[in-house]
Amino acid sequence: MEINPIAHIETDFNTKFGVPRQSGMLCATTGRIVFEPPYRNVEALRGLEDYDYIWLLWDFSEAHREGWSPTVRPPRLGGNVRMGVFATRSPFRPNNIGLSSVRLLGIDYSAANAPVIIVESPDLMNGTPIYDIKPYLSYTDCHPEARGGFTGGRAHGEGEKLRVVIPPRVEALFSPHKLEALREVLSADPRPRYIEDPDRVYGFSFAGHEVKFKVEGDMVVVI
Repeated sequence: MEINPIAHIETDFNTKFGVPRQSGMLCATTGRIVFEPPYRNVEALRGLEDYDYIWLLWDFSEAHREGWSPTVRPPRLGGNVRMGVFATRSPFRPNNIGLSSVRLLGIDYSAANAPVIIVESPDLMNGTPIYDIKPYLSYTDCHPEARGGFTGGRAHGEGEKLRVVIPPRVEALFSPHKLEALREVLSADPRPRYIEDPDRVYGFSFAGHEVKFKVEGDMVVVI
């Protein structure tokens, strides 16, 4: 079977570190889905704007490896407990396919590479290949009563946001919207779940800048 990317996504995350753990967690972050030339056709999007959310099927392009393992170590469980790969959303899968539900903000028909789909809260790195786009249907895709396995059905740390301190000289590097998104990313604590070192300096690429920070108790400080 041959499968080809139909598009790629542009986001502010150039590395895996800092990317939201799941789609829909951070409302201030956005992405642009740019189609490859063979699929850059406005007719293919006819009717899409009538939906609030869409599904993205994409490639874990930075997680390809030879072979596969039937078990993985989810970060949520400290990185020391193995679970079946099909019971997790680990990127290390037999076919490296990702699935995300994102909010559709609009379609830009005036861009040079139009049409471009604008989405909210993607959990994808910049440049990630997109294999397919499908509309989200609440009457069949939403199951609020469903069990959540070892996740408990809740986002880790949900409601436990960190306080964020960013020096004015750093704030000045970002537009108001990008600054809001950066605060949201940091408040969600982008550190790996199995690392809690108060003296460690972490860093990730965001919106063209390398952001360095430390976590002190319930506060994240950009340094």
